[in-house]
Amino acid sequence: MKKRNPNSIILHEEGYWVISRDRAFGPFDYQWSADLRGIQFTFRGETFGEFCSPHEFFADLKPFGLPLTVCRIAAIVSGSIVNGIQSGSDQTHRAEDLAKLLRQFGFDQFEIYQSTQSED
Repeated sequence: MKKRNPNSIILHEEGYWVISRDRAFGPFDYQWSADLRGIQFTFRGETFGEFCSPHEFFADLKPFGLPLTVCRIAAIVSGSIVNGIQSGSDQTHRAEDLAKLLRQFGFDQFEIYQSTQSED
């Protein structure tokens, strides 16, 4: 079995995990707001951000004490999720767009995996 990259993003249903230096951080999840106009982002069940409109996106992971790289990756992934949902992209295209963003921001060492099982 091939060893997973020590810097990875694991996409799983409506959530994801960030693996940085072989340490797993997550789950990061998202769900639609009750009025279906926004998206709420959570880390381990606690809200860390919200997308309200194309001009309103809030995210703050500081209270969780996560490494800066993990926070940056989480912000990129969360923004990518919003873009993918708005454009109607399927999972494959969302992963491709995410890979482009990672390269653009200098995080091309992170590989993207799609999983059907939750990570522990």
